[in-house]
Amino acid sequence: MNILLLMMGGSGTRLGANVPKQYVEIENRPIFSYILEAHQHCEHIDKIVVVSHSSWLEHVRTWTNWLQADKVASIVAGGVNRSSSVRNGLDAIASWAQDDDVILIHDATHPYCDSEGIAEIISAVKDYGGATLGQAQYDTCYRTCENGLIETVVPRQLIFSGASPEAFCYRRIFDIYANAEESELEAMTSAGAIALAHNIPMKVVPSRVLNLKITYPNDLALLRILLHDFFPKARACCAEEKPE
Repeated sequence: MNILLLMMGGSGTRLGANVPKQYVEIENRPIFSYILEAHQHCEHIDKIVVVSHSSWLEHVRTWTNWLQADKVASIVAGGVNRSSSVRNGLDAIASWAQDDDVILIHDATHPYCDSEGIAEIISAVKDYGGATLGQAQYDTCYRTCENGLIETVVPRQLIFSGASPEAFCYRRIFDIYANAEESELEAMTSAGAIALAHNIPMKVVPSRVLNLKITYPNDLALLRILLHDFFPKARACCAEEKPE
């Protein structure tokens, strides 16, 4: 089984909005609803666990019902940091997940669903134990020193920016999070970083979509422009039918 953890427990303070960025509305719908709907229709995803900001749990349930997202097995509250939120998501499936299930961790700040890439990272997990989507670099890449001067040119074919989701064999990643010290969870925000620290190889699969990450207001403006290219099958929502 392939189980997606949709991570959306953060506060998103850098965006400057009056609500966490995953709950900002575009065309009468919160951003997370587009991501959730896309993965609901992704043939490679069997179950979804939504890890929500604790103050927005009921809001998430309302939109999940509106979307008729029956792949959603649980909606759980996030923790005090990203890693503890991942652990909460893993704990939520502990009673029914199988050791060799594939766990995909998708950050709601990455508003897209790369279905072809998901199929490839699921296959890679079975070969390597871990995999992630990544954005290949096409421009010249530099490494700079502390004063901002260029130190060297880095071969761009070796450089990828992280994308979502990251994926792992359930038992291996669950055991790591279950036994990790709190200091490690606090220091490492990426599941991939934690996996590498525990000797799980990570295969990078080049993403086929723009690796947009919503962090600052200009990222949100770009999403508004690209919305229907990212989510061409998104269900429209007029103000009159919008869930309360």
